[in-house]
This record gives sequence, structure tokens and C-alpha cells, in this order.
Amino acid sequence: MNKELAVKNRSKLLPLIKDNSIVVVFAGKAPHRSADQAYPFTPIRSFYYLTGLTREEFILVVLKYDNKVKEQLFITKPDPDIEKWIGIRLRAHEASAISGIESVSYVEDFPGYLNQAFSNHHFENIYIDIENYPGNPGLDFAHEVQRTHPYLQIHNVKHLIDDLRTIKEPEEVENIRKAIEITNKGIQAVMKNCRPGIYEKQLEAYFDFEVKYNLADCTSFKTIMASGKNATILHYEENDHLLEDGKLVLFDLGVEYQHYCSDITRTIPINGKFSPRQREVYEAVLRVNEAMINLIKPGMTYGEFLDTAKDMLAEECIKLGLITDKKDVGKYYYHGIGHFLGLDVHDVGRREFKERVLEPGMILTVEPGLYIAEEEIGVRIEDDVLVTETGCENLSKSIIKSVDEIERFMEKSRT
Repeated sequence: MNKELAVKNRSKLLPLIKDNSIVVVFAGKAPHRSADQAYPFTPIRSFYYLTGLTREEFILVVLKYDNKVKEQLFITKPDPDIEKWIGIRLRAHEASAISGIESVSYVEDFPGYLNQAFSNHHFENIYIDIENYPGNPGLDFAHEVQRTHPYLQIHNVKHLIDDLRTIKEPEEVENIRKAIEITNKGIQAVMKNCRPGIYEKQLEAYFDFEVKYNLADCTSFKTIMASGKNATILHYEENDHLLEDGKLVLFDLGVEYQHYCSDITRTIPINGKFSPRQREVYEAVLRVNEAMINLIKPGMTYGEFLDTAKDMLAEECIKLGLITDKKDVGKYYYHGIGHFLGLDVHDVGRREFKERVLEPGMILTVEPGLYIAEEEIGVRIEDDVLVTETGCENLSKSIIKSVDEIERFMEKSRT
């Protein structure tokens, strides 16, 4: 994230904050994994959205009083001995250059800074980024504030930030485009190397290589590489089965680029050729995928989006001979048509979910699927789309998905 975007994001938040208020947002810390190891650190998204910084234990504080704003960043103090083990840490001037926040102190100064602020001004509100999970620093801090400053009105600033994050700035859209571009390279590597007799996780490795080789941050979630009947399990993650001739493989995957996510699903024949029944099911799902993308426009509610897709898939199930009554579609389609996408794969913007009206700048997934366990056929086709002023743009349109395109690509890869 560039400095200008971080500054812009803070400028959008500040008018939503009441006067005589303090805002506190924590970067977080990598959770413990085992022994002396921690899981890889990723910043709490609210903090990253407002600062562009990716270091753990940092804290952002904003004071708003008398309609004036004062921003203060707290960073960890560099320790030359520790840096010999883990590398050089950010200095104050570097953190300032990234975030656009001029005043930078060390985290050990945070308690004293707050006490001084409370002494100098009569604050009435405190906005804290709170998520309800154990160890969340915002949640722990809110409990402390309740105990030490019971007169303060505590607000969860995450709700305000989430609403802002739902509408993407052009710079954010470009990061997601780049994530999709890298995802496409990984998908092509998977399709080129897909064949009977290798394991799902071996096929997954071709995608992982492209993620690293093309300098993405990481995969945006644990890759689903589900062959045969495994494809009827929505979040199958073992990826330890052998690819069988004549079966399909469904892969749901994505990457993070500058912490912005892609999320794409494709389903292909392991031997490079769809059987007549596989093709029939696949094209039923594809029709719904394409129809829903064509329907997306500003003013449509997310509830309409969900219900229309479900009705279309019910119609396709009847045509496929799977059901005779639309109400039974849940046997073969048991998830929603999509979700918001951004700094998280299942991104924010889900309060009052079904009533939410689509607006230009939103990015969401379109992922119809049918899962026929008795036939060992699972098909899902997922694209990432940007809502525009007049409709939507399919950001992943370059990732092939028609039967003929897939078969031609896989045949060419084998010659």
C-alpha cells in the first residue's frame, strides 16, 4: 500500500468519528504455534488499511478534539542484538514515510501518552478496533478501558472501517487485479500438469510454485484441491488423494498481493476430457455463473443476488434430472452464490448481509456450484467481479472456463 492510500483511508474515517474522541487500532501479534515458533505474522486488517504498515505490535492512536486531529504512531524500539537474529526493524522515519504519520514514538510510551491525553482533554468517547476472539488486542484493551475509565463511551471502530473497506479505491482494485493475474498463472500451471496418478497435493505444488515465483505475499487461504467425490465437500483441505482417470478435480485457490486477495475456482477433467455427463453438469453451472455476472449492477440487493442464483440452480437441477421440486435444490447446492472480497477472502461488508445494496466499487465473488455425491461429481466455477456504475466487470475473465477452452488447453499441454 502506498502512503497516499493510507492517508486517504484515514481521511475517510475521521469525519465519522465524534469530536472529543480517541481512536486506538492495534497491529496485532503473530500467534504462538509450538515450542519457540510462531505462526507467520499478518497485520490486523483495520490497522493495515489505515497505515499501510505490516509490523507486529504497532499501535495507531488518533485524538480528535475541538475539531482538531492529532495522529500518533507507536512502533517497537529496535534492539541491535535481536536484529542479528530476525533482521533490521523499521525505524521511526521509515514508518512515517510508509504511513504518512509524522509523529512516531515507541510502544512503551503508549500508556503514558494516553494518560497525558486524558489529563489534558475531556474525552467522551473511545473508538477501539475490536474483534471477538481470544487474544485480540482491541478486545483486551476495551476491557481495560471499561475498568480504568468507566465514564468513556466505547465504540467499535471496526464497523466504521468495515463499511469503508467495502468500497474499493482504484489502487485497491489494481492490487486485486494483480492477485488475479498471478492466480491465473498458477491455474495454468495446474492445468498443464494435471494427470492421473499423482496426488492432489502434488498438483497443488505447481500452484504454490507460481505464487512464490511471481512474488505474491502468500496464498490467500488454504488451497482446496479436490478430486472425484472430494469435490462435493465444500472446504475439503486434506489434498491427499490420488487423481483418478475419468474423474474431475475442483480447485479453489487464490493469492495475496499487497495483502489484497483473489479467490478463484475452476473444475477440470483429470485426463483432459469431460465425459458427456460431466460436461452436462459443468455447463449447467457455467450458465448460472455467466447469467449472474450479467445481472450484477448497482441497486441490486445481496439478497436478490443470492435468491436469483439459487432459483437458477434449482432449474438446472431439474433439467439434470436430480430433483423434481425446486425446494429440494439444497441437496446439491448448499452455499451462497458469493461473498465480498478485499483485504480478506471473506471480506467485510456482511452486516445486514441480505439487505446490503450493491454499489460501484464493491468486489464480490460469483461462485455457483453443484455437488452430486452419488455420481462423484462436484463442480464450482468462481470469478471475482467489480461492481461498476452501469453493471460489473469480471476481473478474472482472462481465466478460461468454457469446456472447449479447457479441453484445448489441456490437450495442447500434453503435446
